[in-house]
Amino acid sequence: MTSVKEVPVTRYDSYTSARSRFRDLLDTAGSGRVVSVQRPSGAVAVLPEQHVRALLAFHIGSPVQMVFEDGAWAALIPGLPLAAEAASPDEVIDELIAALREYAIDWHDHLGVAPNHADNWPLVEFVGISDDDQLRAWATGS
Repeated sequence: MTSVKEVPVTRYDSYTSARSRFRDLLDTAGSGRVVSVQRPSGAVAVLPEQHVRALLAFHIGSPVQMVFEDGAWAALIPGLPLAAEAASPDEVIDELIAALREYAIDWHDHLGVAPNHADNWPLVEFVGISDDDQLRAWATGS
């Protein structure tokens, strides 16, 4: 019979215990280990930002489509009400990044409760924790 080993996760049974060891909590999460904090509404996991970004990027894939038509580049994400158009591929990605940031703001403001936008939270959170260079790499698949 094979024994099952528990995956090492640092667990705090309350907000108070996590707060009293906050530096340790951040150091543990920063080292790449999962930290779990029990809250009355359920457990909350603390992960390094790079891990969260990688998980979100994997989940959303790279749905950006670029086309060159009538002398201009267009970039769009099918199913989302945003697109960009510019004279060069670099410029169209810059415009798309601006549109993604605007969409994330609107999503948090009012779109997140709309049934046709509610499931876009992984993209919105990905945009929120990514800088422009990271979004450019994601959008271009590099």
